[in-house]
Amino acid sequence: MNGVQLLLIIGVGIAVTAVARRHRFEPGWAIVVLAAGASFLPGMPRLELDHELILALVIPPLLYSATRGASFAAFGANLRGIIYLGVVTVVLTAGFLGWLSSLLLPSIGLSAAFVLGAVLAPPDTITTVSHGHEIGLPRRATSILTGESLVNDATALTLFTIAVAAVNGAHTTWQGGFRDLVRAAAIGLGIGAAYALAGLIIRKRLGNPTLETSLVLLLPFTAFLTAEQVHASGILAVVMAAFSMSINLTLDPKHQYPGGYLTRLQEEQVWRVLDFLLETFVFAYIGLQLRFVLDDLTEHGDPGLGRTLIAAGVLLVAAIVFRFVAVFALFGRWRLRHRMAERRAGRDPRYRQAHEARLQRRRSRPLPPPSIKETVLVSWTGMRGILTLAAAAGVPALTDAGRPFPGRDAIQVIALIVTLGTLLVQGTTVGRLARLLRFDLAAEHAEQERLRAAGRAVMAEAAAEPDSDAAFEAQRLALGRAVHDQRLSEDVARELIEEIDLRQAARHTIPT
Repeated sequence: MNGVQLLLIIGVGIAVTAVARRHRFEPGWAIVVLAAGASFLPGMPRLELDHELILALVIPPLLYSATRGASFAAFGANLRGIIYLGVVTVVLTAGFLGWLSSLLLPSIGLSAAFVLGAVLAPPDTITTVSHGHEIGLPRRATSILTGESLVNDATALTLFTIAVAAVNGAHTTWQGGFRDLVRAAAIGLGIGAAYALAGLIIRKRLGNPTLETSLVLLLPFTAFLTAEQVHASGILAVVMAAFSMSINLTLDPKHQYPGGYLTRLQEEQVWRVLDFLLETFVFAYIGLQLRFVLDDLTEHGDPGLGRTLIAAGVLLVAAIVFRFVAVFALFGRWRLRHRMAERRAGRDPRYRQAHEARLQRRRSRPLPPPSIKETVLVSWTGMRGILTLAAAAGVPALTDAGRPFPGRDAIQVIALIVTLGTLLVQGTTVGRLARLLRFDLAAEHAEQERLRAAGRAVMAEAAAEPDSDAAFEAQRLALGRAVHDQRLSEDVARELIEEIDLRQAARHTIPT
């Protein structure tokens, strides 16, 4: 790929995104379709990048950016639902789709079939969350889907790595794979926390927004590559680093410093631009591969174009249906256990007292299981997206033994078709479904307004002179303490802190 081609891809992507957003159309879907069509133009060269380069350059910054806006408190409150969806459901989906792929495409082998299962397993729920306000998602569903998007990527890519190793001849069992998953997760989390701590210590000593932003931009790549070097989860390293950095820099008084507001404002815009450029590139890159992988499938004859297209259609339907089954089964089990515990508490006073004692020892009461309406909505948010395409593009061309990777072209075609199919079937209808379910969000909106009013009261109490640097710092510190004392939610505090940052920046920009 030369520089001119890369610039043309990005330039066309900007134009397509502008038109798509004006007409309220999903830009990623439009870019993939147009790029796939462009691949059939006469003289269009095949664009090839090293698979490790794609995973290392695309996944870390996108995941770091998505994690920055996540609420740690909401993540903890919805941890059970997030683990159900981000770990259990992804493992079950990868196993089921891998097994089904081995039946549909027996020539690629069982290990390569599980590579395909891992590629297709994680839904891109963060796309739904980004439009949550306009389509009317309840906050509970938004929190669960946000947490799922962070955990399922790590789970799927760890399974992907194990499956690729199996293709390369590594001896892998279910027990060994589970141990590898736990080990990779634990070490990855530790590496992410260590790099975040180092970043927090170094950042406030730089004293320059450009240098501080550059440091943060390096953090996801460094955490990811370090973890991958020791065969740990680079994805979880990035998630932990992003959580630790964003929460501490915004809400922890120990990590506040003069001028930090300039870096926060600058970073917000930098990450938005970087997200757009990387997503545009990946959607265009995988679309531009279509003609060439179809040609390869036709030429090689095994598994063949016809069988691959049939498998893609079956796997598309299976992916949608299996998420429904898995989500209803897991959330239904959760509701059943919750109902049984309530009944036992009503019959057994000693059990009720012990249960209440356990709840009092916690800082917050655990949330009840999702309602039937929330379960239906979460079940329908199974659109595949950027990670599926990036993982498919990251399948190596050759095995460690130097032989062609079995089924690579079929994996890429099926990943593209399943992604496009879920975006078309589910992505274009999830908003309509949310409206049909008629969630009553009045109480949520009232609670948000109450919290905003409480936050503004905290700000007013913290500073008598609202337009001085000292007052701005005092307001931010007061909001951080309010979150720590559970008088204010994390997302409302961040929203108000961004307002403070903007006012402080305006004060230093506009002549007085």
